[in-house]
Amino acid sequence: MEEKDYREYQRELKHVSGMIEELYASVNVDALKKKAAELREQTQKEEFWQDKDLFARTSRELSNLKRRIEPFDSLMNTVREAEELFEMALQDRDAAVLDELSDNIVDYKKSFESLETLELLSGEDDANNAFVMIHPGAGGTESQDWANMLFRMYFRWSEQKGFQVDVVDYTPGEEAGIKSATMLVKGDYAFGLLKCERGIHRLVRISPFDSNKRRHTSFASVEVIPEVDEDIDIEIKDADLRIDTYRSSGAGGQHVNKTDSAVRITHLPTGIVTQCQNERSQHKNKAFAMKVLKARLHELKKREFEEKQQEKIGQKKDISWGHQIRSYVFQPYTLVKDHRTGEETGSIDYVFDGDIDRFIYAFLRGKRTGDQGTAKV
Repeated sequence: MEEKDYREYQRELKHVSGMIEELYASVNVDALKKKAAELREQTQKEEFWQDKDLFARTSRELSNLKRRIEPFDSLMNTVREAEELFEMALQDRDAAVLDELSDNIVDYKKSFESLETLELLSGEDDANNAFVMIHPGAGGTESQDWANMLFRMYFRWSEQKGFQVDVVDYTPGEEAGIKSATMLVKGDYAFGLLKCERGIHRLVRISPFDSNKRRHTSFASVEVIPEVDEDIDIEIKDADLRIDTYRSSGAGGQHVNKTDSAVRITHLPTGIVTQCQNERSQHKNKAFAMKVLKARLHELKKREFEEKQQEKIGQKKDISWGHQIRSYVFQPYTLVKDHRTGEETGSIDYVFDGDIDRFIYAFLRGKRTGDQGTAKV
């Protein structure tokens, strides 16, 4: 047995343990545990069970705290136990145990990276479901087809994650593609992951709609907002709304029900428009459109607050919305490149089949390290 080789593995294991402890301290897991204990103590009071709103809020908060605390405790205990076993196995010169522990280090690293990523998703709304809204830019059929390609890409990504997708609105183009689409992606941290995708997406290809086979550049915008609770404090006056009903346009295919009950709501003070045609009743479509409107107004309010905070400290934060964040090139070469992080791949077909995690996680890692460039227009 080459003991020096195992000593190297032992140092690597110690390094992983140190990274976990450093992340544990930076997240202040002890403070999270203290908060959870206070909330559990609150649930023992009689008035807690009589207040439905308090019960719902506290239960959500306890669930979120548990989701953050337990993976830390589990991984830390596992690695500490592995360190102790490693030391004993070295003393006993037990090669079988040492080999097994050495092989497990790769898994410990992966678990740490996953834990680190989840901590990047610890924002106020990151654990929520996400509304994804896609709109083509100027360019008619070509841009509308590009918007539909993005719609499919996010649909496939969501399916691969095991997320549920509800299509809220899907308005087909006259010849191909879509004029607009909204989907609700349901799953843990759906918003935290998908928020990295908001901005302008650029496509370069030889257009299948151009008889002269010329190369076209198309743009489409992606907006991502978190689904919010029904009881969130957002004031919406009836006088500020214009509500229109209409028949679903186009065939709709698998995405929408063709009925006469589609609803479009315009919030006059902000100009925000939401619409829903997925449900079969006008009442349900209106309720869902109002839910989307409330979520968009909540996000607008939050962004305005963040901009004011940046102004106070004399910083101007680059907002990805309105900037080109990623390019997808089919000709004269195949390349997908994120302009914020520099992450790129030539496997463009895989990307359109939903393989976009590499871009999402590169963005999140850049957010942690502060190593993110400005998106090019």
